Amino acid sequence: MPYIRSTRRPRVDPAVEAVPEGMRIAGAFSWRILVVVAALAVVVALVVLLQDIVVPFLVGLLVCALLAPLSAFLQRHRWPKWLAILSSLLAVVVALAVLALIVTAQIRYDLPSLAHRLDHNVQSLQTLLASEPFGITAAQVTKWLADATTFLQTHASSILSGAREAGSGLVHALEGLFIVVFTTIFVLVDGRRIWSWVVRVFPARARPRIDVAGHAGWKTLTSFIRVQLIVAVTDALGIVIGALALQVPLAVPIGVIVFFGAFVPVVGAIVAGGVAVLIALVFNGWVPALAMLGVVIVVQQLESHVLHPFLTGSAVKVHPLGVVLGVTAGTTIAGVVGAFFAVPFIATVNSMVTAAAAWRPEDPAPSAPAAGRTTDHGGVQS
Repeated sequence: MPYIRSTRRPRVDPAVEAVPEGMRIAGAFSWRILVVVAALAVVVALVVLLQDIVVPFLVGLLVCALLAPLSAFLQRHRWPKWLAILSSLLAVVVALAVLALIVTAQIRYDLPSLAHRLDHNVQSLQTLLASEPFGITAAQVTKWLADATTFLQTHASSILSGAREAGSGLVHALEGLFIVVFTTIFVLVDGRRIWSWVVRVFPARARPRIDVAGHAGWKTLTSFIRVQLIVAVTDALGIVIGALALQVPLAVPIGVIVFFGAFVPVVGAIVAGGVAVLIALVFNGWVPALAMLGVVIVVQQLESHVLHPFLTGSAVKVHPLGVVLGVTAGTTIAGVVGAFFAVPFIATVNSMVTAAAAWRPEDPAPSAPAAGRTTDHGGVQS
């Protein structure tokens, strides 16, 4: 019997037909958005609950993204994999140790001069406060110190409790350092196998798209870390040269603060520049402080309008508005840690979503590295 196609229209509920089509589409979008938001809320709650593990793990990934290109470069020049990874880790340790020695040496060298300048500035401040219109005498200062001592004695138990919490925080910091080191080592050694396992968790049809997105995200993350490193070094050198020219003490420690502050977009630059200006004000006076402020502004403008556009290019496509909103949101959610991870997270997720949306089934899969070599994206094939 031949198949006869029915011409009867399916019955539609009159109540559904009464709803405008635009409203039905908006409702379909709305409940899906609510599901996505709920899923993201669960993820954020888990991250907050497991922050002592998640934050060190993410720091380890950033360190690995920084070291992966160096390890890959050494392996391409026929270094054994274990030696290339060990040399990359030792390079970071040696660099940090040399930096700490230089900072310690300058602080010890400048300490007598700093004590003399500080004593002179304190006496000048006392003279200023004792004059009109302040009229703050030495007796009033002594009374305030006595009141502060009484307050400390009264709240000694609270202070002791805070000290215990600080000790507990030190233990958590050591645990976090352990996680950072092991995450860095194992991702460098076996990163591609770990990523392959992650991809296999997803449904088979989604695996090629997830794999492409992961490679794109890792490439963006390594590019971002490289750019931030160059920008941080340039900022630190600019501030150090300006501080030395103005004879501001502790020039190298100021440069170190600027270097690490540059990894926290927007907020880090403001805080590091403020520290440089404050030290110049305390030990050199307001004229050198204004000159130091000018140096900080010039360096920041150079970073914003020359270094970032030239170095970033098409590797990290994050609009400045996205940076500001991301840093603000990250600071609101997780404080300094959120501000630190906001921009690399936004850049990586943006790259992954773009790559996943642009992928087609006929596109070739991400190229697998040669056996025993580490790719520029940090993946490892054993």
